[in-house]
Amino acid sequence: MSGAAPRPTGLFRVYRGATRLLLPLAARSVAKKLRAHDVPEARIAERQGHASLPRPDAPLIWVHAASVGESLAVLTLMTRLGERLPGHEFLITSGTATSAELIEKRMPPRCRHQFGPLDAPGPVDRFLAHWRPDAAIFVESEIWPLMLVRTRASGARLALVNARLSAGSVRGWSKWPKTAAYVLDQFALFLTQNRASTDNLLAMGADPARVVTGINLKSTSAPLPVDQSTLAALGTALGSRPVWVASSTHAGEEETVLAAHKALLAQHPDLCLLLVPRHPDRRDEIAGLIARAGLTHCTRSTGALPGPQDQVYLADTLGELGTWYAAAPIVFMGGSLLPIGGHNPFEPADAGAALLTGPHVTNFAESYAPLFSLGAAREVKDARELTGAVGALLGHPDTLERMRAAVRDFATRRQSSLDEMVETLCTALALDTAEASLPRRDRT
Repeated sequence: MSGAAPRPTGLFRVYRGATRLLLPLAARSVAKKLRAHDVPEARIAERQGHASLPRPDAPLIWVHAASVGESLAVLTLMTRLGERLPGHEFLITSGTATSAELIEKRMPPRCRHQFGPLDAPGPVDRFLAHWRPDAAIFVESEIWPLMLVRTRASGARLALVNARLSAGSVRGWSKWPKTAAYVLDQFALFLTQNRASTDNLLAMGADPARVVTGINLKSTSAPLPVDQSTLAALGTALGSRPVWVASSTHAGEEETVLAAHKALLAQHPDLCLLLVPRHPDRRDEIAGLIARAGLTHCTRSTGALPGPQDQVYLADTLGELGTWYAAAPIVFMGGSLLPIGGHNPFEPADAGAALLTGPHVTNFAESYAPLFSLGAAREVKDARELTGAVGALLGHPDTLERMRAAVRDFATRRQSSLDEMVETLCTALALDTAEASLPRRDRT
C-alpha cells in the first residue's frame, strides 16, 4: 500500500448497503442466541449499538474479540497495557454469551464488557458515538469492513493483534484486491501470530511497514485460575489414584480417548480420566459414548465427585479448566486427532503438565515446535499410540518428571515477549502522546 491511500470501492459500498438491508434478520438471529442463554434484553440491545454502561471520563482503548478463545487470549495483554498506561480505561467487546460470562470472571482492572455491534451503519455509528474510543485493538481475524472504516474515520488508531488469516480467507480477499487494500489500510499495525500469518497478510495487500511478526498471544496469557477448594475436594475423592486429562475434545475424538483409557485400565485398574469436552452441551452424547465403551462415570455439572467405581469424570462445566490441569500430571489436548487445528497448549503448560497431542495442530504449529524439541510434548495418532504414551509416562515417573520440567521451562521463557508487544502497540497507536492523554470529547 504505497502512494495515495486506497479509496472506498464499489464493492465496499455494496457491502455497506447490504448490511443495512440485512440488519433486521441478523439482529433477530443474534438476539435469539443470546436469549437462549438468558441474557437480559438491555444487554442484547448492545448488539444494535445501544450501550448499557456510561463511557468513562478518560482515554479509552477498545478491544474487540469474537468469542471465548480470542477474548481470553487478550485479557493478559489488556492487564499489562493497563499497568503501562495507568490513566487509560478499557472496553472489551465480544459476540457470544459464553465469552461474556468468562470475561466477567477474569476482567482486568479499569475494564468493562459490552457485546460488540453488528457490522451495519446504525449499530456501529451508535456504538462509536457513545464510546468514542481513542484506539481500537481487534483480535485474530476480526476484519469487519464497516466497523474498521467507521472507527478509523472517528479518529481512533487501529491495530490487529494475534493476526491469523487462513489460506481460504486470503484466496477470498484476493479476488477483490482493491477492497482488501482499502480495508487493511485502516490498520496502523498488524501483530501476527507467526510468519505464515505475516505472509498471508502481505499477500492480501497489507503495508509491509505496518506488519510485525510476533508470537501467539495465547502464549502470554496468565495461568488459568485454580479453585483450591474444588482441587482439594477432587484430591480427596481420588486419593492415591493416578489421573490424566483429555481436554477440549471434539466429536469423533472421544471414542479414541475412551478406547485408550479402557486399554490403560488393564495395567492401571484405578486410573481416572478427566474428560473435558470442548463443548459441554454435548454431555449427553458423550455420556452415551462412555456407556457404550463399557466404562463407568460421573458428571461434574451434577455436583458429583468421582467415587472408587467411576473410571471417567466428565467435566462438563465452563471456567474450571485450570483446576483440572492442576489435578493431573498428563494432559492430552483435543482438536488434534482430526483436522481441526488443535487448541491452546499454553494453559496446560502453565500448570506443568506433560503434553500429548494429535498430529493436526496447524493453528499452533509454531508453538508445538519448541515443545517437541524440548521434549515437553509428544505426538500420537490413534488410540494405540495414545495408550502407549500415557502408559509409558505412568509407568516411568522419572520420564514424566523430566517431561514436566521441560514444560515448565517452556512456560517461563515466553512471558518476556509480552512487554515488547505492549511497547509496539503504544508506539503504533500513539498511546503515550499528550493527545492520547485527553478524552476525545475534549479535543479540538
